[in-house]
Amino acid sequence: MTDTNSPSAVPGGEHTPGVAPVSASHEEPVDLDGIERDLDDVQAALDRLNDGTYWTDEVTGESIPDDVLEADPTARTTASGTVAGG
Repeated sequence: MTDTNSPSAVPGGEHTPGVAPVSASHEEPVDLDGIERDLDDVQAALDRLNDGTYWTDEVTGESIPDDVLEADPTARTTASGTVAGG
């Protein structure tokens, strides 16, 4: 039986248990700008949650329906074509 937690179990060195090793032949470019936007959206949602405005549409001031927030927890409005999370 092979010990998959051992550095020798993965060609080239270290392996983190529970994380699949990345194959160099199948790497895709990382969208750092997209990741940063997602993190900004999450931070904005957390800030709104702390302020008590998480459920309030930033454009209309109306309540954002639970199903909208369930589908997109970073949603900031239900108005189309305006401010939105993720």
